[in-house]
Amino acid sequence: MTDPAIARPEVLRLEGLSKRYRADRPPILEGIDLNLRAGEYLAIMGESGVGKSTLLNLLAGLDRPDSGRVVLEGVDLSELDDDATTLLRRRAVGFVFQAFHVLPYLTVEQNVALPLELLGIAAAERRDRAAAMLGAVGIAGLAQRLARDLSGGEVQRVAIARALVHRPRLVLADEPTGNLDPRSAAQTLALLREQIKANAAAGILITHSRTAADTADRILVLDASGLQCLAR
Repeated sequence: MTDPAIARPEVLRLEGLSKRYRADRPPILEGIDLNLRAGEYLAIMGESGVGKSTLLNLLAGLDRPDSGRVVLEGVDLSELDDDATTLLRRRAVGFVFQAFHVLPYLTVEQNVALPLELLGIAAAERRDRAAAMLGAVGIAGLAQRLARDLSGGEVQRVAIARALVHRPRLVLADEPTGNLDPRSAAQTLALLREQIKANAAAGILITHSRTAADTADRILVLDASGLQCLAR
């Protein structure tokens, strides 16, 4: 019988990924391998300075590795120029940040619809998809409110809706609950997992928190020796 996990399409593959910023220093990442399929949600933990942010930038095509490959949706990012990489990232990747990066003087609906506008989606469809996504994250009634008037937990829900509205295949969450109180953090993590699963996306959570990491399907620890699976 075929393993259901193997039957799911591959979203992301890393092969021997390495990166250094100075020739006289050890590489910040070396020989990183990873395979991630649709519907999988993993957490990556690690001490400050081990390369979590660098890894995230490489996954999204915001930086280039010195060696190895990042294959996203079957496309080797090293074979793309900057413009093609940007287009692939807009289409296939959703970001949720600790600092939210929600624009305060736009409405909630306008913030959520921004990725669709960048993809050239027509205005009527943008409104429909933004409304559906706001309903999914439980803030449909806030669509016309300015983002500056929201609570921290509400803003993070906007950030999740914006990250998922264009139906990305890969969701990258970088310490998404670092600025939230424990109750809002727990709600945000549950919502993030629920929406990643509902959209059959693949998700990676970067976090220092074991509590946050425990919401993922599996936990990897990044250190000088690479990515190691953390036993539950």
